Amino acid sequence: MHVLADMIQESPLIEQEIAFVLLLSIAALVAILIRRVRVPYTVALVIVGLALAFFPNFISVNIGSDLIVAVLVPPLIFEATLNIKWAELRESLGLVLLLAIGGTLLSTIIVGGLVYQILDIPLFGALAFGALIAATDPVAVIAFFKSLGVSKRLNIIIEGESLFNDGVAIVVFNLAIAAAAAVALNEVSNTEAFNVSRAIIEFLRVSLGGIAIGLVLGFAVSYAILKNVDDHLIETATTVALAFGAYVAAERLHVSGLLAVVTAGLAVGNIGMQNTSPTTRLTLDNFWEFMGFVANSLVFLLIGIRIEITLLLQFALPIIVAVLAVLLSRAISVYLITNAYNRLTPERLDVPPSHQHVMFWGGLRGAISLALALTLSRNLFGATIATEMQVMTFGVVLFTIMVQGTTIQRLIERLGLVQRLPQAIENQRRLGHAYAKRAGKRELDRLHAEGLLFRDIWLAMGEVYDEEIDENKRALRDHLEAFPELEQGMYLTAREDVLKAERMAIGDAAARGFISTEVYEELIHDTDRRLAALAVLVPPHGLAKEE
Repeated sequence: MHVLADMIQESPLIEQEIAFVLLLSIAALVAILIRRVRVPYTVALVIVGLALAFFPNFISVNIGSDLIVAVLVPPLIFEATLNIKWAELRESLGLVLLLAIGGTLLSTIIVGGLVYQILDIPLFGALAFGALIAATDPVAVIAFFKSLGVSKRLNIIIEGESLFNDGVAIVVFNLAIAAAAAVALNEVSNTEAFNVSRAIIEFLRVSLGGIAIGLVLGFAVSYAILKNVDDHLIETATTVALAFGAYVAAERLHVSGLLAVVTAGLAVGNIGMQNTSPTTRLTLDNFWEFMGFVANSLVFLLIGIRIEITLLLQFALPIIVAVLAVLLSRAISVYLITNAYNRLTPERLDVPPSHQHVMFWGGLRGAISLALALTLSRNLFGATIATEMQVMTFGVVLFTIMVQGTTIQRLIERLGLVQRLPQAIENQRRLGHAYAKRAGKRELDRLHAEGLLFRDIWLAMGEVYDEEIDENKRALRDHLEAFPELEQGMYLTAREDVLKAERMAIGDAAARGFISTEVYEELIHDTDRRLAALAVLVPPHGLAKEE
């Protein structure tokens, strides 16, 4: 027994498993706590991660670039692309690609040039930093978009740009690192290392190759598995294999793994999800929502844990230079590209200034930037310069998450982009009052039933509660009569809730052995068909107006 205990105690795998369990538990606790605090979930995770960094022995986890890019980022990207509809993306695809490609290249040159001129960093090291910091991460912003009812087009532009510029940034970063390595080995000069035509060809090869692999694998899974195999467990397992397999296959062929994941997710989300059964669609939605939550939680906790506060203070000046350079490059790329796009496209496709402001301030940096920074070689650039660029990355990521991430909601509201209907907000207010009063009445009855409240006090307070509940009912009824469309929304939402309750009851009946497997599958398929039909009618959040 002692030998077994020693083996378990010394096993690195057990240590990593314990760290994983602790991180997930912390993420769940943070998610519960922020329900009472108006702080973005990702911001709260980074804050908690920073706090955990002061207790290095509390969680022992090996944080490397492979862990973030190869393990956590693919499911995060795949989950995001599953929910992007091609019809919506196609309308803004030109602008998305201009921002993802042109914006990334422009930001790389601007940031790299400023860092090279102001700080003592080699040219290709500065360009590598410019490329890694050009990758945007809109997770916190998109969460606000969903809750505030911001237009779908703005949501698609920001999210689409982020999905594609991750892959573009990695390609440009690798080109800069390769050029830096050639210069370091004295094989070529700076001028010879930067061959524009060769760089463009390599960029196209890596990018288009990743897109092609993702499309081939995505179409194969959509038509061969999701269309023909009616088993939600097998189909879900196949999508997991696709998310990681597309990345691995592309990287093995030396093309962009992240772009392969993006296109594979788009193929499954737009073709595979339409070809499969309602039960599988619900299973995939729930599973990938969970995977996205886990990956997102771990990424932002690890960002906080990895950032060293003492180094941030030591390299304060380079961080300030980097933050200002990133803000300047983001402003130039967003406003320049969108205004050029407005001149070249029909007026109905114009991006208004208010949307441009949100696109500028919503350019947060996150997981990809951190992962690429961790790959910077001390042998290639020297220990001091490599550390300086890593800390600059940490500083920029921390600034965008803590400053931009916490102020983006105020900017959206100030610009008047919140599209929640006032009558819907008032309806929610009345529902909230009704919910609160009923909860108070239940608690009052519990206190009396347990003998903790005298009968006279219970009757007097109960009478007041009954009057308030009746008054709230009348007010809610009058409001719904004035706005009958809200009543329909409430009906659809309630119908969705009771169908989900029915589905849970069917599963419980099968688990208790009351019904056979055949009857269970028959009833589940019928309930899922009704849920799928209802999902078409229920508007997200019941608040947003469509543009």
